[in-house]
Amino acid sequence: MIRGLPARALSAWGRDLASFAFPQLCPGCGARTTATRLLCDSCFARIPRLSMALCARCLVRGREPVGCLAHAGQTVWAAWVYDERAALVVQTLKYTERPGLAHGLGAELARVAPPAPRPDFVLAVPLHPARRRERGYNQAGLLADALSDVLGAPRLEGVLERVRPTRPQARLAPRARRENVADAFLVRRPRWLEGRHVLIVDDVMTTGATLEACLDAAARAGAAACGVVLAWAQ
Repeated sequence: MIRGLPARALSAWGRDLASFAFPQLCPGCGARTTATRLLCDSCFARIPRLSMALCARCLVRGREPVGCLAHAGQTVWAAWVYDERAALVVQTLKYTERPGLAHGLGAELARVAPPAPRPDFVLAVPLHPARRRERGYNQAGLLADALSDVLGAPRLEGVLERVRPTRPQARLAPRARRENVADAFLVRRPRWLEGRHVLIVDDVMTTGATLEACLDAAARAGAAACGVVLAWAQ
């Protein structure tokens, strides 16, 4: 230890030294960036933004998901279109053990979260316990934490559960995705959600099957729920 330096200052000095010796480069263009941001400002700004409501149920059924008035409990708001830059962020957060990336994404999720009514709780699309042990963390939970911090709404864990293991959705056709997650989610303490406004957070929505199943589970518990996702993979 260097004499005269407190542990916190020494730790910060070590991080600065590591950043100098091993600079973080943007995987999109090669420009210098930071470990907690991944993309440089230019590449981050070029991710296509969204600000429209999507209907998970219409999306699952192959219908136009924008402008649906028939399924009020199936509304999902997406911050980004899932392009190659968004994919870099999502895949790095999900698979490379860099959970710190989620912290800076709370503002992106909050930008599209409905302004009213204020949510009583923020929930995450849960992983099955076996998958969580394998990965070490739930990326949707990290994003829910980040959104909770920005909105000032409590993050509620352990209420929405994945009660059976499911196959990875990315490998399945649209119909198989819906069958894969049917009855896979359960609200363990429905009275906690009854009459409450909740936001359910996930990283990516593709066919809408997972969000549809989670929103259905929340509705059965008596909650007024909507979804917020980082990206929509069209």
